[in-house]
Amino acid sequence: MALNRDFIGRSFPPSEPYEVSRVKIREFADAIGDPNPVYRDADAAKAAGHPDVIAPPTFPIVVSLGNPGLADPDLNLNYAMVVHGEQRFEYTRPIKAGDVVTCTSTITEIKSIGNNEKMVVETDVKTVEGELVCKTYNTIVERGA
Repeated sequence: MALNRDFIGRSFPPSEPYEVSRVKIREFADAIGDPNPVYRDADAAKAAGHPDVIAPPTFPIVVSLGNPGLADPDLNLNYAMVVHGEQRFEYTRPIKAGDVVTCTSTITEIKSIGNNEKMVVETDVKTVEGELVCKTYNTIVERGA
C-alpha cells in the first residue's frame, strides 16, 4: 500500500529527552568498529579539544528515527518491508557525553520509485536547552509497496 502523501510536511512533537552517556557512546563506537579514543577516553577527548567524550558522527541515528509519529498507522508504513536508503548529518557541534537531546522530525518527501516507496525524514537534534546540535536526513525505502 502506498505511503500516505498527507504526511508530507508533517512535523512531529519533540521526542522524549535522551541522555547521552559515555557508556552509550562507547557501545555505539564498539558496534560500528571504530577504535577512536575520543569516543572512549575523556582525557583523549580533552586532549583533542573536546569537553568530554564525543559520539561518532553517525550516533544521532540512535535517537533520530525513534519518533513515535513515524509509527502512526495512517502513514501506512510497513516496517517489515523497510530498508535503509541513505543518511546524512549536518553538525553544529559534536554530541558529547552529558548532552540531553530531543528530536523533532518532519517528513519532507514521499514518492514512488517503481514498486517501492521512498520517504525522507529531516530531524533536528537539539539539547533540552534548545541548542541545535545536529540535523539529520534519513531516507527510508519501503520495498514492494
